[in-house]
Amino acid sequence: MFRAAAIQMASGPHVDANLLEAERLIGQAAEAGARLVVLPENFAFLGARESDKLGVRERPGEGPIQAFLAQQAARHGIWLVGGTVPLATAAADRVRAACLLHGPDGALVARYDKMHLFDVELPEDGERYTESETIEPGDGPVVAETGLGRLGLAICYDLRFPELFRVMVDQGMELLAVPSAFTAVTGRAHWELLVRTRAVENQCHVVAAAQGGYHVNGRETHGDSMIVDPWGSVLGRLARGAGVVVAEVDPERTRDIRGRFPALAHRRLRCG
Repeated sequence: MFRAAAIQMASGPHVDANLLEAERLIGQAAEAGARLVVLPENFAFLGARESDKLGVRERPGEGPIQAFLAQQAARHGIWLVGGTVPLATAAADRVRAACLLHGPDGALVARYDKMHLFDVELPEDGERYTESETIEPGDGPVVAETGLGRLGLAICYDLRFPELFRVMVDQGMELLAVPSAFTAVTGRAHWELLVRTRAVENQCHVVAAAQGGYHVNGRETHGDSMIVDPWGSVLGRLARGAGVVVAEVDPERTRDIRGRFPALAHRRLRCG
């Protein structure tokens, strides 16, 4: 068994301030014994406009946000899932929303670029989001080998696309990290439902780290960061505000549920 942590934040437009807050919360998670720590989407920067992220984008392997993640992972000897980092692309007006996994020595182990972009108009209040204006979609799923099990990486809106997680299962996924920034409207309606469903249907633990609170740009995010086991039980959660959720993750429980209730083996259709 090992402890995992989901960090919840209410990030703003100042990278330095966000990194200080993330450092504080990572430290709390490590002090609580967490060996896997997951930061939320946009943990280092949440600007007033979608285009603001272009001003803080970094080249892959360079820049203060990436250096921070490597340093924190090495300092605490943890597996650190770095929410999302805006990484430069060949296009001057686009970034990749990259989820970076660093190992206990600080080395970059895996990178997943958000595949599904949030281009929607919310039915309750007409609020609109168009991530594709500034984000270039990723190319495919990522499952990384860690000392804790095979870890799948997904981001926020990805939760609504179950076929992504079926591919991950075929790639050996045993646990899942989902950095997110669900809106208040979509979070109230679907967040818990989606997180617990992904855990149940893929028979894996899910560590879902969210933005949660009111932001300088006027946006409100839902929060409710949670850790869920393969049976859909919520092992820990934080409703609102900045903080840390820590829970015990038992890989043997995953193996036991998959063995006794072999729904994954009973599949009749395959992706691809």
